[in-house]
Amino acid sequence: MDQISLVIILLAALAIPLIMARFKLTLLPTAVVEIIVGVVLGPSLFNVIHSNDTLSMLKDVGVIVLLFLSGLEIDFSLFSRKRNDLTPLEQKQSANAPKYSPVVLAFMSYGAIVIMSVGLAYGLKFTGLFTDVWLGMILFMTISLGIVIAALKEKELLSKPFGQTILLISALGEVVPMIGLTFYASAYSPTAKSLWLLLLILLAAGLLVVRFKTFFKFFDRINKSTTQLDVRLSFFVIVLLVTIAESVGAEGILGAFLAGIVIKLLEPHEETKVRLDSIGYGFFIPIFFIMSGVGLNLRTLLADPKTLILIPIFLIAYLVAKAAIWPILRLRFTTGNAFAGTAMSSTTLTVVLAILQVAQHLHRITAQQSGAFLLAAILTCIIGPITFNRLYRTEAADAKPLNVHFIGTNLLTVPVAQQLTKHGYDIHMYTDQERNYRAFNSEIDVHLLENLVPNDLVESGVFDTDMIVLGQSNSKENYRLAKSAKQYGVPRVIARFEDPNILDERKDTLFKLGVEVFSTPDVQISMLRSLIETPSTLELLTSTEAGVYEVQLRNHKYVDIQIRNLPFIDDITIAQIYREKRFVRPSGDTPLKLNDRILFTSSKQQSAQIRRELGKLN
Repeated sequence: MDQISLVIILLAALAIPLIMARFKLTLLPTAVVEIIVGVVLGPSLFNVIHSNDTLSMLKDVGVIVLLFLSGLEIDFSLFSRKRNDLTPLEQKQSANAPKYSPVVLAFMSYGAIVIMSVGLAYGLKFTGLFTDVWLGMILFMTISLGIVIAALKEKELLSKPFGQTILLISALGEVVPMIGLTFYASAYSPTAKSLWLLLLILLAAGLLVVRFKTFFKFFDRINKSTTQLDVRLSFFVIVLLVTIAESVGAEGILGAFLAGIVIKLLEPHEETKVRLDSIGYGFFIPIFFIMSGVGLNLRTLLADPKTLILIPIFLIAYLVAKAAIWPILRLRFTTGNAFAGTAMSSTTLTVVLAILQVAQHLHRITAQQSGAFLLAAILTCIIGPITFNRLYRTEAADAKPLNVHFIGTNLLTVPVAQQLTKHGYDIHMYTDQERNYRAFNSEIDVHLLENLVPNDLVESGVFDTDMIVLGQSNSKENYRLAKSAKQYGVPRVIARFEDPNILDERKDTLFKLGVEVFSTPDVQISMLRSLIETPSTLELLTSTEAGVYEVQLRNHKYVDIQIRNLPFIDDITIAQIYREKRFVRPSGDTPLKLNDRILFTSSKQQSAQIRRELGKLN
């Protein structure tokens, strides 16, 4: 019978994402659907899954792996201080930046959540509906980081100020409640030891970070697919910290959460994260969510009038605790987006499940109260994402196109600028030659400058851009301006060098500065050679139907996917992959890696969509 229940759970775990994909059910997080399925298959309805020792053990492992992966999700770069050695351009952008940064907004917002949670917990105690103030406070301040990340990925917001703000609020919504739960469990556990012993687990975590700081550099040299040393290290850290946590009277889930933070600080490869996600979300975590649903006996819960009262009250408390962040988000974002961010931050499930499990082990909460808290949390995961998806609109600051400034207006640069303008780039051209200005100002946006002195270019805002293309024929002038632009802080500078002697003399300096160079003779030689060796090259490059394109793979969805399995592989031809400073000759079996630069050909109509899909920052 034990095996039958496990088979049913694993079949459900397999079927749920397939059915959701088939019917495009994207409004609900997969975790919520798995809990609902657990409720349906459990004693609440069909009663085909029965709890047993094996499933209880797998459920406990599932929550440990879930908290480990939650710790692994935290982006510590959000907490880092700003550099002091800013370039002039960065200083100017910083001065013109909004008053409130994502970090400031996030800490203000979470502070408001904590205050509201304390007030709500005391309010429930005053009414007699739930008397454990500390447990109520911890539950109301939780946020589901995993669900928030999934929603932000879908909207491609992780790199935007709005996404960073909500992400940091959510990270605090996992870290702070976990710390609170640690002290709560230590205070009320019958096996509790002195609180100072909790420092041992922090000391162990610190020692692990120091000891394995260079692990992944060494790992590159010895890794074999049959050893999977990165995964072995991860599970060693999990088991060690869980064991230490339980030995000092804390909960094992704290050790698991710290293990995730330790591995994150070791800066693992993206492939390591993918493998750990595969193990967790492929086996253990679905069992935990489904079994959590099985443990909810709705027949018993809903038969209790007090439970029926508690569910809407707890739901309102979850939502009201997060409502305090709306006026804070409104300080920087639009009214609708502030409301959308508030709704998304109200989602809470994963940490709530862990907290309720600990509280039940400590006998600090009844089954009815636990069920009411869980059902209310599930409802937040329905209300939050739906509200967010309906209300969020792209912020004006995030919709700006890439800004490119051309210095030098001639027959080489103007056609390129015209093509880029058609593809959504914000193009401005500058020249100090009045003849060239008169020749081309009717063709494209050209500005006539008195001179090309760097200080004057800075004052006139010519260097305030994402990219500068120096297209004059004067190589010495391009070199001088390239140096000035990079020193000012322009992210990308592309310079034309027609004189090979000047380029040879200054190549090392240009390389150190990060200046990208080209010359008309080199381009022509390469083109002629390609035309001789591959006659279709010219037709491909000049075709109105097809073109050659490049994209950097940033979409984690396609990491470790073989080229033959790309959903749009029939529409493109991948010619080269540039990976870790070398070219990789692709085949159908070649797996893609994060940050690969992919050179491909496709129709002009499909190229924009494919580049957008592969280049999503998620």
